[in-house]
Amino acid sequence: MKEFLERFFTPFRNIAKIPELRNRILYTLGLLAVFRFGSFIILPGIDSTELTRLFASGQGSGLLGLLDSFVGGAFARGSIFALGIMPYISASIIVQLLGTALPSIQKLQKEGDSGMKKINQLTRYLTILITAAQSAGYVVNLRSQYSTAIVADSGLFWLTTVFVLTAGTMFLVWLGERITERGIGNGVSLIIAIGIIADLPSALAGEFQTTPGLVFFFEILALAVVTMGVILLTTATRKIPVNYARRMVGSKMMGGTTTTNVRQYLPLKINASGVMPIIFAQAMMFLPTTIAQFFPDSDFWSATGSTFNDFTSVGYNIVFVALIIVFTYFYTAVAVNPRDMAEQLKRSGGFIPGIKPGNPTSEFIDATLTKITLPGALFLALIAVMPAIVARFGVSTQFAYFFGGTSLLIMIGVVLDTLQQIESYLLMRHYDGLMKSGRVRGRTQIGAAV
Repeated sequence: MKEFLERFFTPFRNIAKIPELRNRILYTLGLLAVFRFGSFIILPGIDSTELTRLFASGQGSGLLGLLDSFVGGAFARGSIFALGIMPYISASIIVQLLGTALPSIQKLQKEGDSGMKKINQLTRYLTILITAAQSAGYVVNLRSQYSTAIVADSGLFWLTTVFVLTAGTMFLVWLGERITERGIGNGVSLIIAIGIIADLPSALAGEFQTTPGLVFFFEILALAVVTMGVILLTTATRKIPVNYARRMVGSKMMGGTTTTNVRQYLPLKINASGVMPIIFAQAMMFLPTTIAQFFPDSDFWSATGSTFNDFTSVGYNIVFVALIIVFTYFYTAVAVNPRDMAEQLKRSGGFIPGIKPGNPTSEFIDATLTKITLPGALFLALIAVMPAIVARFGVSTQFAYFFGGTSLLIMIGVVLDTLQQIESYLLMRHYDGLMKSGRVRGRTQIGAAV
């Protein structure tokens, strides 16, 4: 027991010995605490108690409940962070899609840091527009479904709600950027993950109270199996062996190694896009419901809004799966460039056995990536629709959101990435990693061997 406790607390002591890492972790925790505190600040003109009661009574089920899970209950409380950071995700999707079609944005992408600053600025401006539109939709939704929770003058309520919600989302964008720059990284993902984790204790408690003990045990067991599947999907790689030609570097002979004596390979992620396809697809799934709120008298938009507001409906899940597959291929194409990888191999004197350097290597990597992306996308889609599947078997909606889907993928992906960031700091300071055997593998180790 003593040895186990020693091994458990050693990484924490090592973290405390590194001032930079310790300060980054404390800075990140401080900003995340600001986010959680802000999620309890209520919008002017809203009776939060009444809104929470109506939401809990069943009027906030479906897609609205999923959105609420992303922001840690801020949507149901009528908080200034009710829309969370999802408008920024939507703006990023649009900018990335435009980057594949508009030469001007493609030019900015090739200009390095200066180009990325302009793209980020464009994304922020677009976030403001999207947030303003979604804020107006939020007001329409409040008036149509939660009118008794509004206690302010209608005209002034429109103006203040749109302004405050837009300011709240932009403040979260600023928090995410600060965490990325001065914290432990992955600021936007951490904000989403903390919002999701905040609802986990209440979801577990609610399911435990309403479910027989044996059934609850099997639910937890199934959740553990799904969690292991998500970790497997997140860390799985296709290893392509790489050899290096012998060359003189100074007075030493370098290269000439093979995979028989030194493990050198090019790792291609089975799911190179990580959780982003689900986030992108989920953000797109909000659009039909948002648009439908502006046309309450239209039969078509009423039916569309009802379908996309029910995450267990067949139509919703068919569109959801299709978007996930499309975005998986799209984001993989954006994140992994086979031509650049082939050029880097060629410059370093590396080659894939049996494949000529240059274009043949690029085509081989591209073909391999295409083959492994399809099963990765299908597995990703299966995990994404798991909440709808388990909800059909009687699992409560609040707990079903953690049964796979976006919530579990984001939590596991962010946890792995964060642990990998912390471990990299420990290893750079010549400390042991977080584990005695092996290393933490996050979602960002794409092409690291090159």
